Amino acid sequence: MQRKKMHQRLKNLSVAPQTSSITEEQRKQLCALLGDVELSLLYKASVHGYQDSAFHQRCDHQGPTLLVAYNHSGYIFGGYTSVDYTQSGQYITDREAFLFRFQGKIPVCIKINSECSARYDDTGMPSFGEQLFFCYRNQPVVYHQGGDVFNYTARVNAFNFSPATLYGNDTNLRECEVYKVEQIPQISAKMTPWRNVLWTANRRAQLMGLIRNYKPLVTSVSRVRILMIGPVGAGKSSFFNSINSIFMGRITSKAMSGSAGTSLTTQFRTYPVKDGREGKPLPFVLCDTMGLEEQTGAGLDIEDISSILQGHVPDRYKFNPMAPFQHNEQRVYRPASLQEKIHCVVYVIDATKISLMSSKVEEKLASIHRRVNSQSIPQIVLMTKVDEACPLVEKDLQSLYLSSYIKSKVRGVRSSHGLFLQDSE
Repeated sequence: MQRKKMHQRLKNLSVAPQTSSITEEQRKQLCALLGDVELSLLYKASVHGYQDSAFHQRCDHQGPTLLVAYNHSGYIFGGYTSVDYTQSGQYITDREAFLFRFQGKIPVCIKINSECSARYDDTGMPSFGEQLFFCYRNQPVVYHQGGDVFNYTARVNAFNFSPATLYGNDTNLRECEVYKVEQIPQISAKMTPWRNVLWTANRRAQLMGLIRNYKPLVTSVSRVRILMIGPVGAGKSSFFNSINSIFMGRITSKAMSGSAGTSLTTQFRTYPVKDGREGKPLPFVLCDTMGLEEQTGAGLDIEDISSILQGHVPDRYKFNPMAPFQHNEQRVYRPASLQEKIHCVVYVIDATKISLMSSKVEEKLASIHRRVNSQSIPQIVLMTKVDEACPLVEKDLQSLYLSSYIKSKVRGVRSSHGLFLQDSE
């Protein structure tokens, strides 16, 4: 028995985290994709060998795992699966599976298209989508199978990527590692909130009073115009409906909202908010826009942003994704007043999709961020659907600022999208 225990201890030492090839900074960035997790090295090809038996001996029945591969051209890439390896001979449904590659210091995520073909759980080395095979045929190589030659259960690829982008077309691996991914307990009685919020009815009434009594510093501006920008489905229109409902004292749905794959908002809308049914307008106007989409020629045109910021776009203007706003030549042009311009920009980001946001949408956000910066307009980030992102927050909203997972998402927005967020207030 003692000899067996000693053998197990030696075995554990051989896969200790200090033998990992990823740096501490890379580890932190990978954890940002996965939430507040711990990575424990299970398998290292240069130590344990490239044989499938060595992989399965150490990685089967370990729960969620992250594979990290390194090629001779310096690319670091891999994939995540939330489902056990069991050699079941079945196709695995895994809506949380993704591929990734490091772009500089930041890992870029490639989300799954088809849940049913996330991977095939066989006796071989790991593969993703029956497209990307690691340690192919027990050799230090990665193999990309285009199309769906092997996958008879799906007509679309599970992942959209090119070998050139993912690993520079260099198929020779110098290392391949697999990590066990374990969630760190998110809330503890001893934890200190990372932002102090008083969750009382009195505080709520006080905040509503501050909003009612707010007066812009410039006397020519009676109401602050707040522009909401974000990807399709982030919750811009729903946020307005929530604010409107709070001050109306009943549930309202003035702005069209939902979960369609394309933007439900097709017009530029300016929404004043009244303090109750018969009350006065509050000192702000929420401006809603068409959502940002990945495809070129779809969603909000980036060129429209400058026109909106300058106050040239009228209420109910219908966006044309193929052509930016142009002034009506039949009307006499006049410069927009300060009252008509945008005074604050709010980036609305879905907490459940931060790490899965496409690079094209990220590029559009970055472009908008630069344009807003150039005009010195204040900007903030509104993170929506935090209850869907964290089950503990779903159970108790007041645990929001105790959730280390949500805090990691806040930091993920800051590092991935270059938007400033202060998480210690």
